Amino acid sequence: MWKRQQGRFRPVGCGVEELRRCRREREAALRKARREQQLVSKRLLRDDALEKAGGVATILGEAEIQQFLRLAQRGTEEKEKEKALVSLRQGLQHPETQQTFIRLEGSMRTLVGFLTSNKALLQLEAARCLHELSHSEQPAVAEACLPATSYLLTYLSGHSSDFIELCLYTLGNLIVGSEAVRRQLLPQGIVPALAACIQSPHVAVLEALGYALSQLLQAKEAPEKIIPSILGSALHQHMLRLLQPGPKLSPGVAVEFAWCLHYIICSQVNNPLLIAHGALSTLGLLLVDLAGAVQRTEDTGLELLACPVLRCLSNLLTEAEVEAMGGQLEDERLVAALFILLHFFFQKQPSLLPEGLWLLNNLTANSPSFCTSLLSLHLIEPLLQLLPVSNVVSVLVLTVLCNIAEKGPAYCQRLWPGPLLHSLLDMLAFSDTEVVGQSLELLQLLFLYQAEAAQAFLQQSGLQALERHEKEAQLKDRVHALWKTALHRGPDF
Repeated sequence: MWKRQQGRFRPVGCGVEELRRCRREREAALRKARREQQLVSKRLLRDDALEKAGGVATILGEAEIQQFLRLAQRGTEEKEKEKALVSLRQGLQHPETQQTFIRLEGSMRTLVGFLTSNKALLQLEAARCLHELSHSEQPAVAEACLPATSYLLTYLSGHSSDFIELCLYTLGNLIVGSEAVRRQLLPQGIVPALAACIQSPHVAVLEALGYALSQLLQAKEAPEKIIPSILGSALHQHMLRLLQPGPKLSPGVAVEFAWCLHYIICSQVNNPLLIAHGALSTLGLLLVDLAGAVQRTEDTGLELLACPVLRCLSNLLTEAEVEAMGGQLEDERLVAALFILLHFFFQKQPSLLPEGLWLLNNLTANSPSFCTSLLSLHLIEPLLQLLPVSNVVSVLVLTVLCNIAEKGPAYCQRLWPGPLLHSLLDMLAFSDTEVVGQSLELLQLLFLYQAEAAQAFLQQSGLQALERHEKEAQLKDRVHALWKTALHRGPDF
């Protein structure tokens, strides 16, 4: 979810109350609509060397599945039993074999028997078979694995990091695949079991844990049944610890837990608690660290972490408690880091520009100090250079400029003249009504606080630019309001 921080207008000059009301109405509608598609997915953990050695997997019928299960049960040697389960696992890579397997009476019971045996090799291969089944897109396959879930949870407290990692990815796949699985796992204690894993010293286990937890947090029942228990434990504090920049930061682990934090924040169950535990400062420092990494390396994988961090910060900044806990974010350092990332996105990942600009909007909406940072660091011109990227980006850039302009005459004086006039004339030539509407809003603020802005605008073909939009239903009221303000502040038409 993208939440937008509202700016506050000062009641100065002609039409400002009406302008404030309209803007708040639009922003209220935007806050309701800004829910992004979640990252529900399934992951497959396979050993490439083992797969190549095993050859091409074939689809298995009932008879072949039964044969492999019998060999695994009654084989004379453990290697023979293991080989039978390997063949079964390879067959289960095919959806057709998976469907046949779950329809076959007693097959899952037999597989669970191997999972709970005291033979480590058979236990591992049985877990790999379950992992293949968990990757199915069919809810019926996930539900067929229900008898194994309590054992998978139990094994999370084991000693083999490889086995724990496999169990975590399997549980993560099953969680997202079936509501019935989640209903069974919650009373079985999945949250405490996952919480215990976060103390693991193994990076692979932590990454798998982050994946499983992120799948659980995306469940529709998470705000009521899952997130309160997570916030009631110390799990969220450990998440923040794993996101602290430094030599021990693992990018893979950080990506997973940043998304976990994003889903928790979007639930709005108890964001003040996260703020009280230093979420803003941790995420702010991580963003600064990411900006430094972008300057040191060409590795484009950094955007995988930047995206959830930007979203977390953006949404936390909309909480009322942020103003009471000022000082968690350093103005100039954070703004400079954000512009480094915006430049990186512009060159490498343009699709992420809106993420950075939403954060910039929320930083500047009610904070004169962040607006001052943009001006003192001479970042208005780099901001204007983003206008042509897309309509979405144009609207966000113009919104940030509105946040600065609404702070009053001193801020408008530093915005104007500069390159802003020509940029606004270009924006008024757009056909997109949202871009034009936001341009008109910025112009009205400038006219209110900067008398010479109206005169300069009209002398630079501004009248013709307005006339192009005065008959458009969605814009005519704004155009007329701007004319009225221009007449009040500038020369007659």
